[in-house]
Amino acid sequence: MSYAQILFMNKHGMNAAPQQLAEMEATAVAKASSRVVRAGPGAPARGAGKDAPAPAPNFLRAIVAEDSRTGKYGGRVVTRFPPEPNGYLHYGHAKSIILNFGLAAEYDGTCHLRYDDTNPLKEEVEFEDAIAESVRWLGYDWGEYRYHASDYYGDLYRFAEWFIENGLAYVDSQSAEAVRATRGTLTQSGIDSPYRDRSIAENLDLFRRMRAGEFPDGAHVLRLKIDMGSSNINLRDPAIYRIRHATHHRTGAAWCIYPLYDYTHAISDALERITHSICTLEFQDHRPLYDWVIEKLADGGMLPRPLPQQYEFARLNLTYVVLSKRRLIELVEQGHVDGWDDPRMPTLVGARRRGFTPEGFRLFAERIGVSKADSWIDMSVLEDCMRDDLNARAERRIAVLDPVKLVIDNYPEGASEDCFAPNHPQRPELGKRALPLTRELWIERDDYTEDPPKGYFRLTPGAEVRLRYGYIVRCIGADKDAAGNVTAVHCTYDPDTRSGTPGADARKVKGNIHWLSADHAVPAEVRVYDRLFGVPFPGARNPWGARGDTATPEEPAPARHLVVAGDEDDGVEVAERNYLDDLNPDSKRILRAYVEPALAQAAPEERVQFERHGYFVADLADHAPGTPVFNRAVTLRDSWSKT
Repeated sequence: MSYAQILFMNKHGMNAAPQQLAEMEATAVAKASSRVVRAGPGAPARGAGKDAPAPAPNFLRAIVAEDSRTGKYGGRVVTRFPPEPNGYLHYGHAKSIILNFGLAAEYDGTCHLRYDDTNPLKEEVEFEDAIAESVRWLGYDWGEYRYHASDYYGDLYRFAEWFIENGLAYVDSQSAEAVRATRGTLTQSGIDSPYRDRSIAENLDLFRRMRAGEFPDGAHVLRLKIDMGSSNINLRDPAIYRIRHATHHRTGAAWCIYPLYDYTHAISDALERITHSICTLEFQDHRPLYDWVIEKLADGGMLPRPLPQQYEFARLNLTYVVLSKRRLIELVEQGHVDGWDDPRMPTLVGARRRGFTPEGFRLFAERIGVSKADSWIDMSVLEDCMRDDLNARAERRIAVLDPVKLVIDNYPEGASEDCFAPNHPQRPELGKRALPLTRELWIERDDYTEDPPKGYFRLTPGAEVRLRYGYIVRCIGADKDAAGNVTAVHCTYDPDTRSGTPGADARKVKGNIHWLSADHAVPAEVRVYDRLFGVPFPGARNPWGARGDTATPEEPAPARHLVVAGDEDDGVEVAERNYLDDLNPDSKRILRAYVEPALAQAAPEERVQFERHGYFVADLADHAPGTPVFNRAVTLRDSWSKT
């Protein structure tokens, strides 16, 4: 199958889960068909109405439904969203947020917001606040269930001593390089540390001295004693504590040793009585360690049962973006974008500023479903979801983005009349607004040409068009400057053809253009945003993917060159080229435009459709009454599929 076919399937919602999971989902949906639930404030009710579409495959929903049916957790459903506060959330996090909070809401459960704050060198309060705000913006609230891994530092330390006391952990004094060298490979077993057989007393003494700050960074680590011969590298005596003399943004200088993620995450889930610990597929090989840690503690009476169960789902792989934190940091720090909230960035703060909607993201999550199989989703799927949502909610307004003057020569000077335009063609209850028409108007520059191509039905000498909501006009010529540039277009109007009057239908014309009164229009800055990257797979050797006849025998299989710069593992370099070479030079254009008077007082984040141009939003940061600034969220239709 060509990659073009794969993208087509994903775009049209065919990325189904494996057959047995799809069957489980169908059963669960049938059992719950009478329930009407919401994923969050403002979300459409699932199952509401006979014409509501069936939900996309979601094997996790089937698992939760079955656990609820059998009473595995006594009727409880508790999930969590556990970001590390070392950056801003991106589109992939939106999928996880909607999944975790949504599943909990479906079963009247709870979803915890827990910050995985175990690395004091990278974490900041700024990121915590931004994460919380993004979760709220998507429509979810954790209520009283907001936690930090650092809340459990005392328990984590106490459990570490318990592992040592039971001969299940030891202090390793090898260098980090030596530990890596003896860990083994996928085909070779690891080698026991020379410190693996230290006595319990010596290990306890060393660990307590680590805690007391006697040793420099890197002098020792605490490792679990599991199996250096395991086929799973994660079970080869993993480190669970490291020395790091650094001030933590919450605990200050109280600690100089910090627990590592796998150890912390499993125990935090168990302490919070999480039922379904949902994470992405890269953690699948970590699940045996997750289970080992909490099973040992439960067997020792340190944790209550039933224990959480980890489940993995396919992360969001989206074309035309990079979702690696490392790459996003580079884009910001090297000045390729205007900050974390640049509307071109695939961050949630950027999406909000661009004019994307929480409802659009929830619709996107429903359409792509949840699967165990990795697949790529074309950016057009996300954009289509935003269009569908914005089309229903955005009122219509007029903006002229590349203005040139249109003079109606036979219209009385100084005269003005109101033409009336619907605020939303599908929502008549929103009423109409007045557009003043005067002798001089602004129109789009490309609505006039002296050399019209075939199928051009706008202004050209001798041609007639309708001024939208107004009159039919006939073009009689144009003024030009010394360089030959058009400075004004001239026309005459037929006063018997005003829209909404009996004479409007007396004559038919093919062209219809929008306009604004030059006397009333308001100058505005309009930022036309497009995709940040010009290719589907930034950094790939074949950034367009294998598509039909363009693929050559020398090209690797799609599964190879689809692993590109979006990998979340910051320790892995997977880009085959410099992904920055694939930046789209036209991803941002700033236009000096005119908008209709009502938009001068628009509130920040007010979303509208500029007729003929797309969906726009009043900029969250720079827009102010009297100085309007609008950002393009998405075009009226997909133009990238034709490139």
